Amino acid sequence: MTTVIKVGGARAVDPAGALADVASLVAAGEQVVVVHGGSTKVDETLERLGVEPEYVETPSGVVGRFTDETTMEVFEMAFGHLNTQLVAGLQSQGVDAVGLNGVDGKLLYGPRKSAVRVVEDGKRKIRRGDHSGTIKQVNGDLLRSLLADGYTPVAAPPMAGTDDDEIIPVNTDADRSAAAIAAELGASLVLLTDVEGVYADPDDPETLIESVESSDDWAALEDAAEGFMGRKIMAAEEALTGGAPEVVVADANADEPILSALDGDGTHIKAGAVTEEQ
Repeated sequence: MTTVIKVGGARAVDPAGALADVASLVAAGEQVVVVHGGSTKVDETLERLGVEPEYVETPSGVVGRFTDETTMEVFEMAFGHLNTQLVAGLQSQGVDAVGLNGVDGKLLYGPRKSAVRVVEDGKRKIRRGDHSGTIKQVNGDLLRSLLADGYTPVAAPPMAGTDDDEIIPVNTDADRSAAAIAAELGASLVLLTDVEGVYADPDDPETLIESVESSDDWAALEDAAEGFMGRKIMAAEEALTGGAPEVVVADANADEPILSALDGDGTHIKAGAVTEEQ
């Protein structure tokens, strides 16, 4: 069994529990791929440089980062630092971890998007100069080779973006990166974040949606997902329609966050709840 774990990049997320759980799974003979975000580190670095981080909303209501050239340089630096720290943390717990970004071996590969559609002040606009991309291919052979040899890949954006005849590093969403990897490997996906799962009322933790198994459940889940959670549900859909059997959205700060998520905590979304037609 292979499990893909996405460790969140929010300020409120402590990765220590997740790393301990990865070590437990690997020790039990499970194959694990870790994918990490880094939004907080990027924002903090930009702010130290006197640059205001910029987020935009798409016409579909999903919030994401606008990555200009300066932000892309900071992005590469921040994600490289985080990747090294996570690899070192896993190695300290006896896990033979290997750090990768999406450019390595063209692990994550697809076209650059230099212009994005956004909504500003209620109006639809096109913003140019973006350094982001859409994943079209995952080098699953690279991951499978590492896993077969006993290594635990720790992967992250940037991705290998095609720009005319060049390959350049470009930003891509870490949740969707994890989804693409889970789909390629046919693996279960655990998206760890700073809340317990998806809430029917985003402001009320008592309204946790525990299970999503039907198309009606899926419609309710989409209605409930707002802001950054909308991107996680988009990632869940991509993973499930691509071949992942299950996606779990769960609390990164819970005791044993991955083990408890696999044991039933969080929001569990089954492949049968969503089809490619949706």
